[in-house]
Amino acid sequence: MIKLQLIGHLGHDAVQRMVNGTAVLGFRMAHTERFRTKEGMLQERTTWVDCSLWNKEKLGPYLRTGTRVYVEGTPSADTYVNAQGENICIMRLRVSHLQLLTSRRDGGKRENEVEEIVVEQEDPADDLPF
Repeated sequence: MIKLQLIGHLGHDAVQRMVNGTAVLGFRMAHTERFRTKEGMLQERTTWVDCSLWNKEKLGPYLRTGTRVYVEGTPSADTYVNAQGENICIMRLRVSHLQLLTSRRDGGKRENEVEEIVVEQEDPADDLPF
């Protein structure tokens, strides 16, 4: 099994939908990498990941645009051809662990702290007899 760990910011508020009677929170996460080219020019590359979190609908209000999170889960990739004929790859992550890494203001003073909301999903592969 492949596990992927990411730290990034949410691109939009989480959206809840129902899949076969089960609540699923969907959200997009972005990680921006900054680097210099051989010519010394500053470049940015943003990677987007579509995340899904199953059976944790109560976390929806915490998963807002710009929230910094740590997620861990099982990745997959889908490809398609868009209207312009370009091949597009979408990275997806079925989240098994989520931790909010937000900052909050307390009495006008900014404090960096990790929120104590940690979500662990059961891993279906743990039920295998071998």
